[in-house]
Amino acid sequence: MILPGTDPQAILEAARRIQAGGLVGFPTETVYGLGADASSDQAVAGIFAAKGRPSDHPLIVHVADAAQVSHYASSVPAFAERLLQAFWPGPLTVILPRKHGVALAAAGGQNSIGLRCPAHPVALAFLRACNTGVAGPSANRFGRVSPTTAQHVQQEFGDDLLVLDGGPCDVGIESSIVDCTRGRPVLLRPGVLTRAQLEAACGEPVLAKEDMPAASGTPRASGTLEAHYAPNAKVRLMDAGAIQTALDLLGADAAHIAVYARAVLRLSSAKVLYRRMPDDAAAAAQQLFAVLRDFDSHGAKLIWIEHPPESAEWDGVRDRLGRAAAS
Repeated sequence: MILPGTDPQAILEAARRIQAGGLVGFPTETVYGLGADASSDQAVAGIFAAKGRPSDHPLIVHVADAAQVSHYASSVPAFAERLLQAFWPGPLTVILPRKHGVALAAAGGQNSIGLRCPAHPVALAFLRACNTGVAGPSANRFGRVSPTTAQHVQQEFGDDLLVLDGGPCDVGIESSIVDCTRGRPVLLRPGVLTRAQLEAACGEPVLAKEDMPAASGTPRASGTLEAHYAPNAKVRLMDAGAIQTALDLLGADAAHIAVYARAVLRLSSAKVLYRRMPDDAAAAAQQLFAVLRDFDSHGAKLIWIEHPPESAEWDGVRDRLGRAAAS
């Protein structure tokens, strides 16, 4: 069932379900999460079962404020503290050394743990009411398109799941993930925060995971599998000229094809679904998953997407599209 996140009674009911070991769909500014009590390995197992997600693939634990970090992390490097001060609440997840005996299942069995404080009023009210950290991966079946509305979550899991409705997500793609466990900040997953923004905040270079030696032990992290974020239709990334050439060759026979491009294209078939990608990276991120879900709902079999620009502000969108096309 979907309940309004602005209703205090709905918040309390959602918190009661978490405290009783149940699951709740909740909004954040990035995407909707599927939450469970991070302190209960049994409750967290319910997330893995519902999503069909491997239990060794770690979850992000959502907290109401930075004061809760010390409950989960055994240490916080100075550069990580600076990142928290700059971007929390917000679309940043930090991976820190995990305290022994805490949130083992949520961490996927690792000695590190991913923590985030979301910048969404409904999420923060929910987390405060829960009075515990909430493990919360995206509220979708494993590997599929992330949800950015309460209705998307309901489509994934049905009416039995309580979903707090916080409206469409403002950011639209998942948080940036920075590994802070190896003495230097390492970006494991890009989001809307650019590397330059992260470096300015933490005061030192932020490395890519490819920059670190394999022996350094990169932690597993959410949303970093090669194939992820995939709709039912097959995604292909192309330049605008190749998309136009393919449309021209198919002509009026084109069907079950969806196109998402910044370029203005000529369509010879009314059966082609065409959505224009915004020229602004933040706007494209905000609508990306909703567009992919919409194409699926209209029966598209192929989705042709124009390559995003190579500039830094598009890193998060390029990352999600590259993983969607790899599925």
